[in-house]
Order: sequence, then structure tokens, then C-alpha cells
Amino acid sequence: MRAATIPPVIELRQLALVALLAAVVPAQGPRNIVLIVSDDHRHDFIGCAEGCPPFLETPNLDRMAAEGMRFVNAFVSTSLCSPSRASILTGRYMHGHRVADNQNPVPEGTRFFPEFLRQAGFATAFVGKWHMGHDDDLPRPGYEHWVSFRGQGTYFDPLLNVNGEHEQTSGYTADVLTDRALAWLRERGDDRPFFLHLAYKAVHYPFTPAPRHRGRYAAAEVPYSETMADTEENYRSQSAWIRERRQGIHGVEHMITGRFDGDPVPDFEALFRSYCETVHGLDEDIGRVLDYLRASGLAASTLVVYTSDNGFALGEHGFYDKRDAFEESIRVPLLAWAPGWIEPGSRAAQLVQNIDLAPTLLDVAGTGFPAEVPVDGRSFRPLLAGREVPWRDHVLYEYFWEWNFPATPTTFAIRTERFKYVHYHGIWDDDGFYDLATDPHERCNLIRVPLYRDQIDALREQLFDELGASGPLSIPVLPPRGERLDDRRLRR
Repeated sequence: MRAATIPPVIELRQLALVALLAAVVPAQGPRNIVLIVSDDHRHDFIGCAEGCPPFLETPNLDRMAAEGMRFVNAFVSTSLCSPSRASILTGRYMHGHRVADNQNPVPEGTRFFPEFLRQAGFATAFVGKWHMGHDDDLPRPGYEHWVSFRGQGTYFDPLLNVNGEHEQTSGYTADVLTDRALAWLRERGDDRPFFLHLAYKAVHYPFTPAPRHRGRYAAAEVPYSETMADTEENYRSQSAWIRERRQGIHGVEHMITGRFDGDPVPDFEALFRSYCETVHGLDEDIGRVLDYLRASGLAASTLVVYTSDNGFALGEHGFYDKRDAFEESIRVPLLAWAPGWIEPGSRAAQLVQNIDLAPTLLDVAGTGFPAEVPVDGRSFRPLLAGREVPWRDHVLYEYFWEWNFPATPTTFAIRTERFKYVHYHGIWDDDGFYDLATDPHERCNLIRVPLYRDQIDALREQLFDELGASGPLSIPVLPPRGERLDDRRLRR
């Protein structure tokens, strides 16, 4: 941690005194909410998760899990930055909120849940990556305090829009954003309940650790996924586009010969280590937030939720990207920390999605969506409180083909606790069907196995019935925006 971020001893003593005087959590739940959203952080790259690389250090996320609740089956409804962030804020599937790519702006009339928190008397702040409307960093409705930047932003020296005025900053972006978030918490100036939405750029590609962590894992042995090799065993049953993507953008074969955005693409092991170093730095900054809440006494009345906008493949099926419906892409970490309210060390196995966050946080706040505002998710507040309630037995997934990243087709999927059916729309190819109990790495596509025909047909019908019922089902055809890669970058 940078020395500049460590409070003086006198401040620590003052904060400790405040903590001793703080009220306990009311019976109905926390009073304040902090939502932390990272980027491209896959579900199994936290130390407490099964399958985490043994060298990766995430002590603060592990602390959240040990002192709170970890959702071990958390999913996004679309594995792409802007659509997923819109689902988090609206509680809707992508075909409902219509934020279908990273380039086009938010449709007029879209309602985000912080608006209703502000109406209910909460102090509200947004700090970090917004990214819906790639060229726009203006303050959005629902937030009385706003700190953001255009599009993806930069890993160093971000130009911030602070309540409508631009400020040039210096430093590593995760550190800068954490500094701004902590400053707002310290300087709020009133006793209203608060909602802080802290949205990091990290760990988005190109994975860039803070200078203090660069090379931290240089000597670490990198594990290779069993589905990464270009072998007949891995691809005999898979859809043709999956093997072809290896040579295209976001494929590991492309890493050997291609370039991305004008920069040399690193080799796989360097990419993997940089990803882990960036995750470690993210964890460090999240720890700063938790430490402040503890020291100030706010932890006793605050719910902190951590998640990511999507996962990320690191070699699985020959990919280094998201977008597809494989587990590495659609599963994300989801941690909830509320000392005194959530039972320490809790684990929830229910299938939850990013569309559930908005109704959950409004429920915790004691309010909800107005009756006229549609919502697809549901509140998992009872799960946080340790109650058993009837829950869904499947999740839905959708991704719409992008003009500027054409290697991944439009994809619709339904995933139950055991099976996954994937439909690839608009291409002449096989769909996907996987038994996750016997094949958790989705190595064997069972779509042509007669034994599963009835089950495949039933899941296909259910998938499109449910998508249609909440729409009606429609695919946005958006105008081309963004630079498209030429053919030399798409093929070896």
C-alpha cells in the first residue's frame, strides 16, 4: 500500500473512538450500501475459490468471504462491459434495457436504481467506470456526487469528470478511484444513509498492474487449461466457430502472430501473470475501503457487495476474452459483507445473476422499483439474512454479435444447476449442450447425442419462451460504431 494512503496515528485513534460509539446494525439490516464492481474478474480468481491459481493473493476478498457471504453460483446475463453494467443498474436483461454493446449510448427513458435510492433520502455517489455511452462522461441521474471518465478510461493518470468539471489526475487508476471514494465517505457532511457505487476499470484487458506489483508473479508457474490445446479431443464435438476463433481476435493463436489496438499482443504466460498482478492490486484497494469502514465505525451499519461485470477466459477453449457462454465468461465473484448482519463464512449455492442486484439493494434500503418500472431480477436479501426461500432453478444468457468484434456470434443460453444449452443465432453451425456435472470444463458438446434429444428440445423451448415473454424477443440492429479490425488481424 502506498505510504500516502495510510492515515496518521491520531486519525486512526479518532476513528477507533467513533467505532466504539457506533450503533449496532438495526434488526432490519444495514443502513448504508457500498457496491463495488470490477471488470473482467472471473469467478475463480479469488483465493477462497476452488481452482484459484495457488500463487494469487487476494486477502481482502478472502476476508469478505470469511466475514460475510460468498455466492458460489453467480452469473451475468451478458458477458460484456456496458450491457452487464446496465443490467446491474436496471435489474433487466439486455433485450429489455437495450444497452447492447460498448459503443452506443443508453436509450432515453432508462431508469437506474440509484435514482430511487436518492428519492428515498440516500446520499448517492458514483466513482469510476460508467462506460454506457462510450464518448460521454457527464453525470448520470441518481447520483448527487459524480467522478468518472470516458469509455474504458486509462490505467494511469485518468482525466476525471468531477461533478461536471474535468480534473487531470496522476497515478494508477484503481488507487485514484479509491482515494476519491474514501474522500467522499469522509466528507459527506450529513447523517443521511449513503449509497456508494465504486466501479473499477481493473482488471480489464490489457491487464496492467500497478507499478508496485509489476513482476510480482514473474516466477510463478502458469497453469494451462485442459481445453486450451488445439487437439482433436478438444474440438471433435464443438461448434466450428469455436475452433475458428482460436485464429481470430481474442484467440490464443492470434496472440502469436497478431496485434491488438496497435500494441504487440503478449505471450500467454505474460498475459496470465499480468492478469493476476492486476487482480492483486484491485484486492489491495478494496481492502482500503473495508479498513476505512471498520476504523470509522461505518462497518456496523453498511452492506458491501463486490462483483464483476463479467468473467474472462484465460486460454480455455483457445480464447482470451469473454462474450461467449462458457463458464469462465459468464460466472463472476459475488461477495456480501455486513458485520453483525450476515453470518460469517456463509455460502449461497443458489443461481443468482447481475439482474438481481438492483432489486436486492433497493430491498435492503427499504424501498423498491416503482410499479411502472419493469424489472427482470429478484431480491436475494432473504439469502443474505440466512433464510431459505424458493429460488430459480436456471439462468438465462444473451449476447448480440458486434460489428467491430465479429468473431463471436449472437448467443442465447439457458443454464440449469446441471445442464447448459447454447444457441448460436445466424450462423450455420452446431449449437451447444453440456452436462456440467460430468464435464465441468465443457469439453464435450452433447448436442448430437440422441439420448439427450428430449432434454435439449425442452431447454431450447424454455429459453425462447422466457426471452420472448420478457420482451417480446427482439434483437437490436445497431449502427456500426468503432474501428473494425481488418482481415489480417482476424486470421493468421
